[in-house]
Amino acid sequence: MNHQASKLEALVNQNRNATAKKTRFIAITSGKGGVGKSTISSNMAFVMAKYGLKVGIFDADIGLANLDVMFNVKIKKNILHVLKGEATVEEILVPIEPNLVLIPGESGEEIFKYASGGLFERFMDQANVLDDLDVMIIDTGAGIGEHIQLFLRACDDVIVVTVPDPAAITDAYATIKITSKLRDEINVIMNQVRSMKEAEALFEKINKVAQANIGGALKLSYLGQISNDPKISTSVKKRALFSRDFPTATPTNEIEVIVKRIAKKLERNVLVDPKESGLGGLFKRLMEHF
Repeated sequence: MNHQASKLEALVNQNRNATAKKTRFIAITSGKGGVGKSTISSNMAFVMAKYGLKVGIFDADIGLANLDVMFNVKIKKNILHVLKGEATVEEILVPIEPNLVLIPGESGEEIFKYASGGLFERFMDQANVLDDLDVMIIDTGAGIGEHIQLFLRACDDVIVVTVPDPAAITDAYATIKITSKLRDEINVIMNQVRSMKEAEALFEKINKVAQANIGGALKLSYLGQISNDPKISTSVKKRALFSRDFPTATPTNEIEVIVKRIAKKLERNVLVDPKESGLGGLFKRLMEHF
């Protein structure tokens, strides 16, 4: 195990041995589709779980849900079936690794049709099967739709993924501008870059434009970059995770750096509030903004 991995594992163990924490909700979004958002979400979740965090990953990419493909698993029912009373929360969960579970999602609009009455109360009672999660990653859709903003508003952290393409950069900036009305801190990951230098230069350009035109209390944070590497497309075509297939590859090391930066944020989590844990905690927050 390399030095980077050892430090990450020690940090995670420190979090796990401390007094229990509430779940930290992390939304991963993008301005446009096709920038590798779901690839990053799935590999980030895998690396977090690998180092001992209990992770749930919620597929909220409406109409384009593809985390089942990323993890190479079959989905029979999703969260909408639970809200309709056609399945229990436990029945829809898909175990991926010992510390990682996939929560198949559904359209935000559809979800909130069932947001009142006895069925929803029953759902909230069942949701406690995930109360021990350290982290829940929400893989949102691309763009700035209302249902996406709902998830962005409910999460502790928002990560915008983009690539070094003019159209993608423009769309990422539009997402940042809209999201800045909801929160003061937004994280950015640069994907498919040739080098760290290129990634940091592009981030600085986005940040400069944001500070000039949005200003205020907005803090853009550079979370890291993922290099353009053929190993990633090889794994995606095989319906596999590159971080599992190529544990020593550059993109895997870069994912680990990003995970380490996120793990540090876990140290700042407050003591457990049962209403802020797991799937029930996420939906409680969503209801407050709905």
